[in-house]
Parts: sequence; structure tokens; C-alpha cells
Amino acid sequence: MKTAVPSWLSWLVLLIGIVATACSFVFIRESSEPPVMLAAWRVLLATIMLSPAYLLARRRHGDGPALAVLRRSLLPGIVLSAHFVTWVIGARLSLGANATIIVNLVPLAMPILLWLMFGEVMQRREWLATALAVAGLGVLALDNLQLSAGHMLGDTVCLLSMFLFAFYLTLARQHAQLPSLWLYVVPVYAVAGITSLLAAPFFGPVAPSFELRNVSMVIALAAVSTVIGHSALNFSMQHMRGQTVGVMMLAQFIVAGIIAYFLYTEVPSPLFYLASALMVSGMVMVVLNQQVDGKGH
Repeated sequence: MKTAVPSWLSWLVLLIGIVATACSFVFIRESSEPPVMLAAWRVLLATIMLSPAYLLARRRHGDGPALAVLRRSLLPGIVLSAHFVTWVIGARLSLGANATIIVNLVPLAMPILLWLMFGEVMQRREWLATALAVAGLGVLALDNLQLSAGHMLGDTVCLLSMFLFAFYLTLARQHAQLPSLWLYVVPVYAVAGITSLLAAPFFGPVAPSFELRNVSMVIALAAVSTVIGHSALNFSMQHMRGQTVGVMMLAQFIVAGIIAYFLYTEVPSPLFYLASALMVSGMVMVVLNQQVDGKGH
């Protein structure tokens, strides 16, 4: 049986996951590897890094036959891989600002998926929190979003990528009963890595170069953004209300903006601060709601 997790620990893990995943753009930007190949190797390396944790958890709790593990991991692994691939395609076909705003629409897709899959209905404070957070995205859209027929295909693929990411996170709730997080995420990463590696030849080379800078960025992307970041988000989906995680994930945009300012001297527009204030207001609302709810989900 899975032991109860203290509320403070759930919040700490979620915040660590948000910061770790927000750092991914730095590692991707600093690497010259083809994006799909980079996506494949980030999850394959994460699988290797976490294999001792998986084997330990399997020895301690058991995990059934390999076929059962594959059956459990196949759908979320393929969905994660599809998210990575469609994100690359969409980002290339669309404008950067469009792609960033669209992929952050997870709080709109998450409630639908949670209701369809688990019957989880948003509470009153969650509705308000989501409205505030989405209003923040709306401000960013007014400042940056450019709609045109020439980018419609790219915007549509980015929208699909966003939905796939929300679906991937929601699937973690389906396996919340597993006694260890590693029994879930490690096989999922293995499936996602193999699937992405099979797709990589259609977008460029499969094997990464062995330049020190590229190797270090791939390792950092695997260790920080996947092992820590994605694992933490999956953990949060298993121990907290789904919409709490969905709204809080918008903090990635704020964290990335701060990192970009200090690392690349990218000064945000004044509307960035208004958008951030609206998003933070929404985050405060879900924090208060989670504390009142008291049960996590």
C-alpha cells in the first residue's frame, strides 16, 4: 500500500518539478542536436539513470511480469513521445510566441480529461483560479500571439501537443495505487525513449554528436528536466488535485522568463508582469483550495 504523503512534501516536489522543467529551454537552446533525437535521448538517459531506483522498488514491492509492465506503460509512453515529436513539428511551423502560449493551455484541457477519465469535477475556487491563470495567458496572447493562415497548421499541431502533454500527466493518476513512483515513470520513459528514437530518423540523425557541450546539455536535460522535473510532475498528479497541478504549471512560464532575463538578457515586455500577476493570483487560489480540500484529490 502507498503511504500518505505530507502536504508540505507534495508542494515541495511540485515546486521543484516546475523549476526543473522550466530549465529545459536552456539545455535545448544550448544544444545543437536535432530536437527529436534530443527528445529521444533525454528519456533514454533518464531511464538509465533511474534504473537502479526501479530495480530497488521492484525488489521491494514486486511489479508483476514484464508484459503487464509494458501494458501499463505503453499508452503514457507513446503519448509522451508523441508530445515531444508534435512539439518539435509545431514549434517549427508556428511562431515562437504562438507555440509557447498554446502549449501553456494545459489548465484548459486538464479539467476535461480529469472529468472524462476519473469524474473529477473542478471546485469553485479552481474555476476562479483557472479563469485568472487563463486571463494571464490572454494578456500574453494580446502582446505576442499572431494569428495568420500561414501559421494555422503549426498552431494546430502545437494545440495537439498541448493536449497530449495534459493527457500524459492525467494518465499518471490512473496508476496512483502503485507503491512506488519509479515503478511507473521508469518504464514510461523507456517506452517514450524507444518510440522517439524510432521517429528520430524522419527528422535527422539518430545518434548524438560527442562534442562536450552537446553531451553535457543532453545529460543535463535528462537529469534535471526529465529525471527531476517530469518525475516530480507525475508524483504531483498522483498526490494532489489535478487542476492544482495544471494551474501551478503555468509558473514555468514565469520561471523561464526570469532565467532568460539573467542568462540571455531578454527583457520582458510590461505586459509580462501583468500576465504574471494574474497567473500568480490563480496559483494562490489553487493553493488555498488544496489546503481547504485537505485530501490531495
